[in-house]
Amino acid sequence: MKTMTLFRFAALAVALTMAAPAAAQTDPAVQTVQSFYDGLMDTMKQGKALGLNGRIAKMTPVVEQAYDLGDMTRIIVGPGWAGLSASDQQGLTKAFERMTVVSYAKNFDSYGGEKFVVDPAVQPRGADKIVQSKLVTSGQTVPFNYRLREVGGSWKILDVYLNGTISELATRRSDFGATLASGGAPALIKKINDLTDSLMK
Repeated sequence: MKTMTLFRFAALAVALTMAAPAAAQTDPAVQTVQSFYDGLMDTMKQGKALGLNGRIAKMTPVVEQAYDLGDMTRIIVGPGWAGLSASDQQGLTKAFERMTVVSYAKNFDSYGGEKFVVDPAVQPRGADKIVQSKLVTSGQTVPFNYRLREVGGSWKILDVYLNGTISELATRRSDFGATLASGGAPALIKKINDLTDSLMK
C-alpha cells in the first residue's frame, strides 16, 4: 500500500479488512461493508499480478455493489443537482465513480498485514445506519464510521467519516463547489476526470 496523507487515506478508506467476526454478519449494513472489504482485500492480494488496469477492472463491480454512487454525487453537487440535465447528472456520476475506483486501485495495490476491526453493533441515524470500525496497521489505529442507507432493499455506503467527524461528502462538496459555480457541470466533470487521470500516471 502506497504512503499517503491521512485525509487522502480517509477519503479512500472504506478499505482493507480481514475476515470479520461471525456476529458482524447479522446486520445487513455490516454485510455490505464486509463484502466490500472482502473484494478489496482479494484485489490487494493479487495487486502486483493484476497491475493497475487489472485492479481497476476488478474493483469496478465491487465499488458499484457497495456504494450509492448516484446519491453521493447528488449530495456533493448540492441543491443545483435538480437543475442539471440528465446527461450532466449521468456524466458527473460516471466521473465520480471512475475517480473512486481508480483511487482504490492506485492506492491499495498490495497487502501488508493491515486489518479492519468492525463493530457488529450498528447505530441508527434516522433511516440510515452507522457502521463503526477501526483500521489497524503496524503503526497506527484509525477509527472510521460509515453511513449506509437502504436502496431498493440493499444497504449502500453513502459517506465515510475519519475519526467519526470528517465527512468525505462534505469535503468533496467544498473542494468542487467553486468549479461547479464558475463552470457548471462540464467544468466539474473535467476537473474530476483530470484528477483521476493524474492518479493513473
